[in-house]
Amino acid sequence: MRVNQFVAQATGLSRRAVDRAIQEGRVAINQRTAGLGDSVTSNDAVTLNNRPIMAATSLVIMLNKPAGYVCSRAGQGSRTIYDLLPPEYHQLKPVGRLDKDSSGLLLLTNDGQLANQLAHPSYAKTKTYEVTLDKPLTKIDQAKIEQGVKVEDYVSQLRLLPGAEAQSWHVAMSQGRNRQIRRTFAALDYQVKSLHRLQLGDYRLADLPTGQHRELT
Repeated sequence: MRVNQFVAQATGLSRRAVDRAIQEGRVAINQRTAGLGDSVTSNDAVTLNNRPIMAATSLVIMLNKPAGYVCSRAGQGSRTIYDLLPPEYHQLKPVGRLDKDSSGLLLLTNDGQLANQLAHPSYAKTKTYEVTLDKPLTKIDQAKIEQGVKVEDYVSQLRLLPGAEAQSWHVAMSQGRNRQIRRTFAALDYQVKSLHRLQLGDYRLADLPTGQHRELT
């Protein structure tokens, strides 16, 4: 693991703050001043400002994010997901994002490797959402979406199953582009009225109440 990642996970500092500490010579590995490209193992002794740093215990929590909250620490006037969490979870980082108007399953962790495996496109983890549209989806447009719709510089392909209501759908995807579902439906003149994530990889929201969190590891 890179030393900046190790220190960030162990201390809750941002990667930028850790990089600055390394550049200023305040991080050491086995009593040797660390460099930005250095790696560490479980056998190495790492210090910050001459104080030992212990490896962070891997922690994952699931949050049922309400609409109206942003997935960042700096809300810029908006409420943030950290307003819903006790202070001991404020060092955790969200896995991927849900935009302000979306709700549902959000994972937060201090495990960079797990976050990468869940969020990086190369792992193609399936995400499932419950989506409500402003009008009924025609069979022709359903077929277009399942075959692939051109959105900006890529082709968006979603898998659709009818939901409980006439204008609601269960949408599964593995691409994970920014606002992909909203932009895909918008390309065919539909507006997404609500978007609620139900599943990410093997993690399911199940009966977790809105605004509540659950520790998973």
